[in-house]
Amino acid sequence: MQLHYRDLGQGTPFVILHGLFGLSDNWQTLAKFWSQKYHVYLVDLRNHGRSPHSNEFSYDLMVEDLAEFIIEHQLQNPVIMGHSMGGKVAMNFALSYPAQVSKLIVVDIAPRPYPVHHQDIIDGLNAIDISKMTSRNEAEAALRPYIPEAETRLFLLKNLYRREDNSFGWRMNLAAIEACIEEVGRETTSDTPFIKPTLFIKGEKSRYIQEKDLPAIQQLFPQAQVETVANAGHWVHAEAPEKFYQLVVDFIK
Repeated sequence: MQLHYRDLGQGTPFVILHGLFGLSDNWQTLAKFWSQKYHVYLVDLRNHGRSPHSNEFSYDLMVEDLAEFIIEHQLQNPVIMGHSMGGKVAMNFALSYPAQVSKLIVVDIAPRPYPVHHQDIIDGLNAIDISKMTSRNEAEAALRPYIPEAETRLFLLKNLYRREDNSFGWRMNLAAIEACIEEVGRETTSDTPFIKPTLFIKGEKSRYIQEKDLPAIQQLFPQAQVETVANAGHWVHAEAPEKFYQLVVDFIK
């Protein structure tokens, strides 16, 4: 599958993967700063952003999509970073194609399995009848009973766009994501560890990476270091961008 992407800058290739319900746009602000040092590739994963839609949605497929992307663009020894679901893709890719990765950065996700916990979001998105909607305000109003946090609503509604006929559409393939939602929490496993430099970044207020996860992280990624960003939650890169930026730059150097 040919993935949609944006690229900025020159130098060491640095591939960034968004999380569930996200898209490459989420990373543009930080990417502008990193592009002063690296060649940044912001990739839309399948069924997200402007990448193609498919009824098939799994980590195995997203890993193969990324492998095709790296070959197509002739990326040599890229740094790969992923947030949440994108972090799972990055982990699985590094374990499957270690020769294609120079360094790995995983943002606020661990290798362990996660139970399905996105039902409120899916119900809220399904409550938006985009065929009858005339404004974004209407969409946000329909979403509000399911998602009380304004920042989360705005994050989700970045997927909304106007078609040429002025009607609204979704960038993401909501039906495929809903049908395969259990896949998103799948455990990351491998018989062979990834032995290159790895950085896990967690938000202090987030529960996605816990003390109990450290043995599995060290088993799969023996060179891993774990950094905690104070006063940040799951969207650590958005909540503490300056600290996050510096952690990434220091690690790549």
